[in-house]
Amino acid sequence: MPRPKRKAPPPLTSSDVDSSLRSGPKKSTSKQFDRIDHLFESYTNKSLGLIDPEGIEALCKDVHVDHTDVRMLILAWKMKAEKQGYFSKDEWRRGLKCLGADTLTKLRKAIKGLNQEVMVPECFEDFYSYSFQYCLTEEKQRSVDIETVCELLNIVLGPEFPTQVKSLAEYLKIQTDYRALTMDHWRNFYRFFKEVSFVDLQSYDSSQAWPVILDNFVEWLKEKEEKN
Repeated sequence: MPRPKRKAPPPLTSSDVDSSLRSGPKKSTSKQFDRIDHLFESYTNKSLGLIDPEGIEALCKDVHVDHTDVRMLILAWKMKAEKQGYFSKDEWRRGLKCLGADTLTKLRKAIKGLNQEVMVPECFEDFYSYSFQYCLTEEKQRSVDIETVCELLNIVLGPEFPTQVKSLAEYLKIQTDYRALTMDHWRNFYRFFKEVSFVDLQSYDSSQAWPVILDNFVEWLKEKEEKN
């Protein structure tokens, strides 16, 4: 039996073409968000509707990264997470969409390369400021305690400035003038590490509006060097 002839479809109009082009990405994006949401649910505290510290610990285990690894902080930065230790669905969506990670395998791969996200100086400076802001856990909080600052210095700047971070952390823990530090202190620590030669400190000029805590730190270093 001969096959019935198929009726030729009507020619496509420009509106038909535009519609088909628009529907493709929307469907693709919708499916991607469905997968991202499904991954979110696997770590969510159902009563809170958030990924809480326990969920983040489970996430770290699944992606083979320690919770103190700087890459987890970079991940929070990519999400623009507002509350330390918690990820909302919107934050999760924002971060994973940006990383192109809608499955655990893709997320694991993305997290391994997160250090590349802050290689550009402008990106690192934004991330650096965010890392301090992320530690402000109380409403209207403006400063972070010394112990937390030392831990944060080690995580964020330790890999690039190990000697400087070790000495500054040692000083911060023994000084008695400050119990907590502000964003201004935090930003100037990075500036200090970049601009001041740590071997001889000759490039340090106290007239350049450095915070008093860094003036005191330099004096402490010089006295320590004289004793040795």
